[in-house]
Order: sequence, then C-alpha cells, then structure tokens
Amino acid sequence: MPWKSPHGTPLPDWRARTLLMGIINITPDSFSDGGETLDAAAAIKRTELLLSQGVDIIDLGAESTRPGAQPIDAATEIQRLLPVVKALREKFPKLAISVDTYKASVAEAAIKAGADLINDVEGARHEIDREGSPMARTSARLNCPLILMHRRTESIAEKDFWATLLSEIKTSIALALQAGIPPEQLWVDPGFGFGKTPDQNLAIIRNLEKISALGFPVVIGTSRKSTLGLALNEPDPLKREAGNEVTATWGIAKGCRMVRAHDFSHLASVIKMADALKDSPNWSAPKA
Repeated sequence: MPWKSPHGTPLPDWRARTLLMGIINITPDSFSDGGETLDAAAAIKRTELLLSQGVDIIDLGAESTRPGAQPIDAATEIQRLLPVVKALREKFPKLAISVDTYKASVAEAAIKAGADLINDVEGARHEIDREGSPMARTSARLNCPLILMHRRTESIAEKDFWATLLSEIKTSIALALQAGIPPEQLWVDPGFGFGKTPDQNLAIIRNLEKISALGFPVVIGTSRKSTLGLALNEPDPLKREAGNEVTATWGIAKGCRMVRAHDFSHLASVIKMADALKDSPNWSAPKA
C-alpha cells in the first residue's frame, strides 16, 4: 500500500523512482546554511528554488543537529517552525512537507499546522516511557508517516558496528509498529554522520543493502557532511557536492529510495541517471 498524508496531500511514489527531499533549516546555527531561512518569506523563496530543481518533499528543521549545537526547548522550536509550515501550506497546497524533529509535542503542532510527515532524528527513541515511544504514539494517532533515523551520542566499536546499528534500527521499527503505525507509513534512515566514525559512515553507504533488507524504504542524507570533506580534502561544506553525488549514486544502487540534500541543481540529474542504471535492463525512456 502507498504511504499517505493525514491531510490527503499527494505523496510521491517511491516505488517508481528515487525521491528528492530538500532541506530547509529555520535555524541560526546549522552547519552550512544557518541563518539563511529564518522567516516564512525566505523559506518560500528557498522552496521555490528547490521545487524548480525537481524536489518532491521539503524537510523543515527548526533545531540544529550539527555536532555541538545547543538544544532548544519545544516552545522555541514550535515558535520558529509553525509560521513557516503554515505559510508553505498556504502557498503550496499540494506540496509534501516534512518536519525534522525528535519532540512529540513539536511533531503534533506541526502536523496540525499542515505538515504531512515527521522526520525523527532520534528514531522514536527519545524519552521512552512505560507505554513505549511518545513520538510513535503521536504519529500513529495523527496518521502521519514517520522517518526513523538512527543517531547515538557515541560511535560504536568497529567490531560491533553492524550488529549494533541493525539492532538499534530494529528497536526503532518495533517501537513504531507497537504504537500502531502501519508498516507502509515507515521509512528508515541509517543516520550518516550521526554518532559514527568517518569509516563507519562510508561503510553505511557501501553496504546500504543491509539496511534496505529490513524491508522499509531507506532515505540517506550525506549532504555537505564532514566525512565528505575528509574524503575530498574539502573544508568548505558548500564545495562537497561531488561527494553527495557519488554517495547518492552508490546508495541508489544499494536500495536507497529517497535522497535528502540542500541543493539539487546538479544532483537531480545524477539521481535520474542512477535510477536508469539501477532499473536497466527494464528501464525505458520517458515519453516526450
């Protein structure tokens, strides 16, 4: 069954092609674009640019998740987020809007304001209680899709990496299913750059089939991250697009169904080509 928005917003079919998720950070301190889209007008302008590049889903984040970033409370996050959600919903009635948050109260406010899905960087494992996951229960009650990203504060020992990573992702999935979220509403993100060493980050992309084998569509987000900078010897995050293009291509070959990035001006064509290669010999040229 296809995934569904609680508002009836048409969500793109990930089974037909790899989807494009465009990042908009409504933050003053994100690592590569902090302060660029702090209000609704700037977010609308950025959304128009991303849509012109072929983006399917806009992912809004109001709290920076870069290493060393200061956490903010739910009230501050909601204050930043809701005006942008409402403005985008009004301006683009059919746009699929995702909200990047790990707080259930923020997720609920955003969905009620018009967002369609939640991208949870804590994989529904934030503030677990006796009844399970507050985020998973909220997503189930609101009938919205949930992306379960893997994040931890400390990296995993190399000898235990894959066993621990898969076990923790399975825990997130179990919490979501336990709360009553239908399987077709779930996505998995292995969390490139979140509590992993550079070698582990590269191993995730190189062996992404181990994640896709769990049976849920996989999203990856490598855009501008420090591991790409190390591999490319490029300190400027804005000059790491080649790394993102290569990781997207390899990830698609290994089962990725959505790529999350800041800029698709060149990446969209790379993804289209990667899809054609993956689907060959069954690929056929689109009709003119």
